[in-house]
Amino acid sequence: MAPYDVKRDRKEFYAPKNREWSIVDVPEQQFIAVDGAGNPNTAPAYTEAVEALYTVAYTLKFAAKRTADGDFVVAPLEGLWWADTPEAFRSGAKDTWSWTMLISMPPWVGKEMIEDAGQAALVKKKLPAISRVRHFTLHEGRSAQMLHIGSYDDEAPVLHELHHAYLAANGLRPTGLHHEIYLSDPRRTAPEKLKTVLRQPVESVAP
Repeated sequence: MAPYDVKRDRKEFYAPKNREWSIVDVPEQQFIAVDGAGNPNTAPAYTEAVEALYTVAYTLKFAAKRTADGDFVVAPLEGLWWADTPEAFRSGAKDTWSWTMLISMPPWVGKEMIEDAGQAALVKKKLPAISRVRHFTLHEGRSAQMLHIGSYDDEAPVLHELHHAYLAANGLRPTGLHHEIYLSDPRRTAPEKLKTVLRQPVESVAP
């Protein structure tokens, strides 16, 4: 049996084709997560958080091979992003951003297994950020979503269109945090070819 791969098993959410906003219904998922703040391009805390996530993810992958449910492909990096004011995103004031970085887990990888993997990874790698990796459940439900191709810095006009045109035109308002799923490796992909799923949980505006 092929290893579980969230990009294959949940294509609607991890391999969308639409380049314009559309509405999806995102089911509950579980993740490993690390919280932090600061510029993702320069803050050591961000680099350390991502390294810790991948270390625990691969520890879990090898542990899962020994279970009845079996192996899985390590999922793409994801992030929930917020700031005290929306202007911080439009102006690119990245030092003021807060984030929770995520990696999706298969349904059978539970909280206890994640905690055990974190302890094993910390002993092996001794990265302090590993101690902050936690189990995280997210149920976004109804959400606006699209595939963005291009530099992360080019997302601002797309998000402006979402919040100032699309939501109002469809009688919606945001309810949760801005969510991004990074389908490309920025170390190996030209900025103009980066693929990122952009998602915003929404609800209907009461008449």
